[in-house]
Amino acid sequence: MSKASKTKEELTFEESLNRLEQIVEVLEAGNASLDESIKLYEEGMTLAKSCMTRLNEAKLKLKKIQKNAGGALEESDIEN
Repeated sequence: MSKASKTKEELTFEESLNRLEQIVEVLEAGNASLDESIKLYEEGMTLAKSCMTRLNEAKLKLKKIQKNAGGALEESDIEN
């Protein structure tokens, strides 16, 4: 399956971030029509929310699996 045919839910974090960067470039260039700009903005907001959710999930996973000095798993807070 190509990247173009993946739904937003199937994109990896990196693919989502790359697409978000593409959208920002198009919007910053100012060459898109108003309708296209609105669609891109909506897509970008959806991608940004998805990326933030995935980052928060990753942070929670890291918080749960940090190892203490003795090698045992222990839950501890990680710095932002």
